[in-house]
Amino acid sequence: MNRVWISSLAFAAGLGLASVAQAQVKIGMAGPITGPSAATGAQMKNGVEQAVEDINAAGGILGQKIVVSVGDDASDPKQGVSIANKFVGDGVKFVMGDYNSGVSIPASEVYQENGIVQITPASTNPTFTERKMWNVFRTCGRDDQQGAVASAYIVAKLAGKKVAIVHDKTTYGKGLADETKKGMNAKGVTEVLYEGVNTGEKDYSAVVSKIKQASADIVFFGGLYTEGGLLVRQMRDAGVKAVLMGGDGLAASEFASVGGPGVEGSLMTFGPDPTKKPEAAAVVAKLRAKKIDPESYTLYSYAAIQVIKQAAEKAKSLDPKKVAEAMHSGMSFDTVIGKFSYDAKGDRNDADYVVYLWKKASDGKLVYEQM
Repeated sequence: MNRVWISSLAFAAGLGLASVAQAQVKIGMAGPITGPSAATGAQMKNGVEQAVEDINAAGGILGQKIVVSVGDDASDPKQGVSIANKFVGDGVKFVMGDYNSGVSIPASEVYQENGIVQITPASTNPTFTERKMWNVFRTCGRDDQQGAVASAYIVAKLAGKKVAIVHDKTTYGKGLADETKKGMNAKGVTEVLYEGVNTGEKDYSAVVSKIKQASADIVFFGGLYTEGGLLVRQMRDAGVKAVLMGGDGLAASEFASVGGPGVEGSLMTFGPDPTKKPEAAAVVAKLRAKKIDPESYTLYSYAAIQVIKQAAEKAKSLDPKKVAEAMHSGMSFDTVIGKFSYDAKGDRNDADYVVYLWKKASDGKLVYEQM
């Protein structure tokens, strides 16, 4: 099993830590540093590191500097639980992660049992916050919210088109596909195909043949950018012109790298572009000055650290349960992704989704742009 543990000491100089002996706030970052979703793990790590650097430069949290440990879950639930237990042993009190819903959900049980607050920037499956747990929060929205937006778009904007639904059998992918299917079906639209594929496979010719036979005009894909990219590439190779539509799992430049030219015209749901928000301007400038693209979950991860800081200051405590109580209190958080508050479950009260189009930029690069 491949693990990457990045010592907090490695960040000491950059994060302005005066001494390892001083009082510290221990925060864990759990995500896919390696594996098929490593690009997203890098986004999360970049966001956390910049947030910690900025907060420590301003005095830390309640006068204590933040130290970070990074755990590589490689998008594997068992490894995610292993990392959770490692964080417990290390005395971590707050965790930013994980990325995959199928990892965040089992890991959250370890964190709950050991008094640790967990904030995910990307796990959208409703189950994560539907278990009446005190310690789980998100800076992103939920699949029932983005599934509603996706299905409404299909029904209203793509009326009369034949829709195939394909998912990657994961907690996230199948969950999003099912929420979109539910929304479509409720509005009188029935899919012509419903199929699952396996993550990690390279040959999707069997499902592509079924899509072709069903004469689908739209393929809604519940899954991540690697499988989504392979699917659209193989669709185009087989002469299938159907539009691929997916969720936030496609929100990475690697989707275009894997999918090739056929990605142009694809659609996806994601939150409003945080890089365009005035609250994010200074942070975006810092990241770009370091030649870091603040795409997708970079700023959602940065915001999670801001939430911990602001809730601790309101609670006047670094006790995780008191911090969680502050987060549940209805207080408003000022973050790089905007201002929001939490409900009793740990979901944002204002989460919204919009539709993006993958298009060719003036330099020929494929990029996603809010419609």
